[in-house]
Amino acid sequence: MALKNSKKVSTNTYEVEIVLGKEAFDAEVNKVYRKNVAKMNVPGFRRGKAPKSVIEKMYGSAVFYEEAIDNLLPEAYSAAIAEAKLDVVSRPDIELVSTGDEGVVLKATVIVKPTVKVSEYKGLTAERPEVTVSEEEITREIDSVRNRNARVLNVEDRAAELGDEATIDFEGFLDGVAFEGGKGEKHPLKLGSGNFIPGFEEQIVGHNVGESFDITVTFPEDYGEASLAGKETIFKIVLHELKRTELPELDDEFVKDVSEFDTVEEYKASISSKIEERKNNSADAEVEKQLVDKLIANMTGEIPECMIDSEIDRYVNDYDYRLRSQGASLDLYYQYTGSTEEKLRESFKEEAERQVKSRLALERVAKTEKIKAGKKEMEEEYKKIASGYNVDMEYVKKNIPEEGISEDIVLRKAIQVIKDNAVVTTKATEENA
Repeated sequence: MALKNSKKVSTNTYEVEIVLGKEAFDAEVNKVYRKNVAKMNVPGFRRGKAPKSVIEKMYGSAVFYEEAIDNLLPEAYSAAIAEAKLDVVSRPDIELVSTGDEGVVLKATVIVKPTVKVSEYKGLTAERPEVTVSEEEITREIDSVRNRNARVLNVEDRAAELGDEATIDFEGFLDGVAFEGGKGEKHPLKLGSGNFIPGFEEQIVGHNVGESFDITVTFPEDYGEASLAGKETIFKIVLHELKRTELPELDDEFVKDVSEFDTVEEYKASISSKIEERKNNSADAEVEKQLVDKLIANMTGEIPECMIDSEIDRYVNDYDYRLRSQGASLDLYYQYTGSTEEKLRESFKEEAERQVKSRLALERVAKTEKIKAGKKEMEEEYKKIASGYNVDMEYVKKNIPEEGISEDIVLRKAIQVIKDNAVVTTKATEENA
């Protein structure tokens, strides 16, 4: 088995001729014959006893060829592609060319990774959002923690107020007739949330638990149900229950309960530091996105559609995996959203194309800069993956090829070269302008 010939037939497309040597092919045909002879009925012979020559005369000389080729082709194809030094990005289109004294000749038409050019990758410009942390942001973060540690208390000694959680029965009437969809029982409603039509929640304020009362509201002119749009209606209300949320005081004792700190000042400083770190990471990501977008704009080359399709496949598979981890599936997603596989794939296309282009451009930068992945870097990467998944490093090495790890390291180093040579200015955000 050997590479017979390789030639470029069009942009990014090659034809590779593969020879399955006669001796190896004949041996494989004999194996296929022995495997299948017991399944074949040949007049004059007991099942499994018909000679190969008789079966070939009866069914045709190529009766066992297809399976023999299928068995030999994967290894032969891989060897031929390696010998031809082609970086294939598509599935091969296989064609039988001939069978004869030299064996079987096959032609594989493949698409290879394109050769791209990047006109400029140093001196690219980007604007980094200014990073500041306001007191309001710190307060919001702390209030979120206070809310998670809040107590919910029954209200029995006063009337309803905005912010209370009310439990109500309600039924709506238009011109004295109850309308469809306007009724609910023991319905929880936070007063002031704006979940009901304007004026509804506010009219519950001032009433006490156990009261039954009417409120009058007018549906918005643009309300989705035309029969109610702009109409004045009456709702009969029964107020069953009121609850209020009591937030813990922000003091040193609270801080000791929810953190490793002892004082409010230390806690606030820690929260500020975390917000700043989060914003810095976001700003760094924004700078990298701008630089990669400009890198892509400076790249030229014809990108095979199959590369984008393969990237979309990966996105769809990842999405399917996430759905399944939540007890759902793509079929259920299509059913409940009214979407289709085509629409889902289309939604991923723009990002998939950007991903393919950015990788090709970064690979070109890495090649230009002669960037390599060192053994120490490889070991550190394997160790990081093993630690992240809490598995043995040897298991990671066995299941993740060195080539994949090396490529990731090289691409990260390439983007770092671009960052190190970029001109980055600071841009005030709207909140800080």
